[in-house]
Amino acid sequence: MNDHALKGIVLIALSALAFALSTVFAKFVTTQSAISGIEIAFFRFAAGLAVIVPYMLARKKTFRAVEKRYVALRGVSNAVAVIFFYLGIQFTTVTNANMLNMTYPVFVYLMAPFINRERGSWRGWVSVALTIAGSWLIMMPGFAAINAGDVFSLLSAVVAGVAVCALRESRKYDDSEVILFHLMAIGTAVCLVATLPNFVVPQGMMIVHIALTTLFALVGQVFITEGYRFIDAGPGALVSASRVLFAGVLGAVVFADALTVNLVAGGALIMLSLAGVSLNGGRKEGD
Repeated sequence: MNDHALKGIVLIALSALAFALSTVFAKFVTTQSAISGIEIAFFRFAAGLAVIVPYMLARKKTFRAVEKRYVALRGVSNAVAVIFFYLGIQFTTVTNANMLNMTYPVFVYLMAPFINRERGSWRGWVSVALTIAGSWLIMMPGFAAINAGDVFSLLSAVVAGVAVCALRESRKYDDSEVILFHLMAIGTAVCLVATLPNFVVPQGMMIVHIALTTLFALVGQVFITEGYRFIDAGPGALVSASRVLFAGVLGAVVFADALTVNLVAGGALIMLSLAGVSLNGGRKEGD
């Protein structure tokens, strides 16, 4: 293994840890206050917008998108995916939310033929089957009661599949900074509208926890973006899946999340499915 590949692995592993830590602090907020997951999503997008706008102004970057359709699709779908994810954090365990959300590469595979006009393969369909089986084991839905948080988490992965496919297309026409600006602007607007009727002004430690949630999310985004400069998409996706392991450990240590046989088996199937998608000739994120 060369030094570049090792650097990519380390950066992406650190991004996975940062994303997992972000969900831990988000869980603190939703369990210790009346602040909802949607409001946390709003603060995450607003923080990103506060960073990207001065950066683009300082570098005299244009804010105008060339291909507005895909930039808009990316922004809206990503906003909905993040809302669903933080609602998942609110209503289920940190472990379950992260495991189910990490199935999103399989949904990218499913959406790619329609949005990116990419052909699939038998290995991809095996990964889809493994994802369905793993998700079923984790959720174990019953007709009497289905955990809403598990459903939200899985929906976040489905919609994230659309968002990543839209990102692939939009990068053919627009720079990353333009796409990121519109992503943050659209996400802030969508989340503000969704959370405004039930907005709760954070106080005390909730301010600290929200700040740490957004900080670790932004750090994770920086690390994963930088990491993919040094490693291919397939190995990178597998390293990124370590978020499932980090979330499992943090969930068990901080919140005493139960590591049941079904949860471990479901997580193992999801990891296998991600390996299958990654080995399916995957590209770098956004290619």
